[in-house]
Amino acid sequence: MKKPIISLLFASFALINCTTAAADELPSVRLATTTSTYHSGLLDHLLPEFEKDTGYQVDVIAAGTGKALKMGENGDVDILMTHAPQAEQDFVDAGFGIEPKPLMYNDFILVGPESDPAKVHSLTDVAQAFAQIADQNAVFISRGDDSGTHKKELNLWKSSHLEPEFAGYRSVGQGMGPTLNMSSEMQAYTLTDRGTWLAYQNNLDLIVILEGDERLFNPYQVILVNPERYTGLNEKGAKAFSDWLVNSRGQELINSFRLNGQQLFVANAQAE
Repeated sequence: MKKPIISLLFASFALINCTTAAADELPSVRLATTTSTYHSGLLDHLLPEFEKDTGYQVDVIAAGTGKALKMGENGDVDILMTHAPQAEQDFVDAGFGIEPKPLMYNDFILVGPESDPAKVHSLTDVAQAFAQIADQNAVFISRGDDSGTHKKELNLWKSSHLEPEFAGYRSVGQGMGPTLNMSSEMQAYTLTDRGTWLAYQNNLDLIVILEGDERLFNPYQVILVNPERYTGLNEKGAKAFSDWLVNSRGQELINSFRLNGQQLFVANAQAE
């Protein structure tokens, strides 16, 4: 009769342990972010450390900035990490987001075929380069997905006093990775964030055509979705993630992230 008693005791202890673990498990944090933080590998570098430090797990939804902000607007996520300053300001001003904080930056670059059919490689003014690409009717692949990169691209066309309506312009509605692959296959120009470029460049038949123009600066922010507008948000987990990212632990990890020996993002949270 002892064996059944011992088995029952072990089963009881296992049930108690499982119940305790379930009670102690923290709710996951839902993050909407850009494809650049996902495809570059930055989140794979950051999230295991955050989870180890805090116990919170993060569920990532990677999309263009426009779609990420829309998820925040609908209350479908707890926190945002995006890179479109004006759209982010509109999001906060409308009451959908709170506590926007500078997080990091990198830059955009214009890439294209080594043959450089529009002859823009020697230029330093990105608006002039865009105008010349249009004038030469060279193939230009646009993400066309309302992402931060797409928004930046449209602003650059505007600064060149042009509408992107020339025959070589292709709007594909894709993320940065697929857009780069398509540009390589078609030997086309495209605008990309540097992080995704560094992650993909070894598999692309493209080169950096233009970089360094101050208009190509690419800042990222972290924004909490306003818990007063929605029920069911993980307010504590989102706040813990935001605080962790902008404090020394997260900032040091952002600066330490490298690909092919190159730093992809520069942490720039403002000390409080």
